[in-house]
Amino acid sequence: MSRAFVNEDQAAAQADQPVERRVSDQPNYVTANGLRQLQQRVRELNALRSALQAQGERGDQQRLADTERDLRYFSARVQSAQVVPAATSRSNVQIGSRVRFVDEQEQEHVVQLVGEDEADAARGMINWGSPLGRALLGAGPGDEVLWRRPAGDQTIEVVEIEA
Repeated sequence: MSRAFVNEDQAAAQADQPVERRVSDQPNYVTANGLRQLQQRVRELNALRSALQAQGERGDQQRLADTERDLRYFSARVQSAQVVPAATSRSNVQIGSRVRFVDEQEQEHVVQLVGEDEADAARGMINWGSPLGRALLGAGPGDEVLWRRPAGDQTIEVVEIEA
């Protein structure tokens, strides 16, 4: 048999294996709420895995494999989570701070710095390790900081910090 056929067979067998979710190299700093969200996700995935396993061979094996992959990822995230104390400073941006800033176009924005898995830009929840998060971290009201963006650098001014 040609090696090409063997390799095709191996590739077909692996096609159903989900690609592992990449775990970030940055420290897994999370807010207390972020940790609760991670733990809830692990509980949901465990329940889903149990339900899929109970279906046996007639169950959706691809969904089971995807669920097990996600369970490995979120379990690792819970294990590596480093809960940061609640933000209390109004003079320096911390993880957990809600920050109001103005960009170069005089548009006002409000974001909250959170852990990587809690981030949701549409809701203004920004990963502390993102370019915007790193620009804001440690800044105080009145500080101008450089936000290094793929679309080009921009200077922003911190207006207010809510703990």
